[in-house]
Amino acid sequence: QVQLVESGGGSVQVGGSLRLSCKRSSTYTYTPVCMGWFRQVPGKEREGVAAIRPGDTRTYYSESVKGRFTISEDNADNTIYLQMDRLKPEDTAMYYCAAGSPTCFAGGQWPNYWGQGTQVTVSS
Repeated sequence: QVQLVESGGGSVQVGGSLRLSCKRSSTYTYTPVCMGWFRQVPGKEREGVAAIRPGDTRTYYSESVKGRFTISEDNADNTIYLQMDRLKPEDTAMYYCAAGSPTCFAGGQWPNYWGQGTQVTVSS
């Protein structure tokens, strides 16, 4: 069993910042090829935001967040982070942490496991 627990969501004004965290735990030794963040608003498909290969320097971003969001990891703590700066109203969504294999991109079908989600609301 793999668990992903997100934290750090909330409400912020346009131009503000938030930092999301996602801690991974499992009942067996599990090392995903990829961990990342997706987001979803009601009535729309889930959208890939950013991804990272644990223990690697490679990161991936969607065009809509490139230059504003930064994904990082603490591999020793099995935790990834999403630093979100210069937030816009269109960033409002439920943000989900994901872990999986075998590919790694900002989006796609690679996730095998999902967190419960954390809400981010950006108001003008």
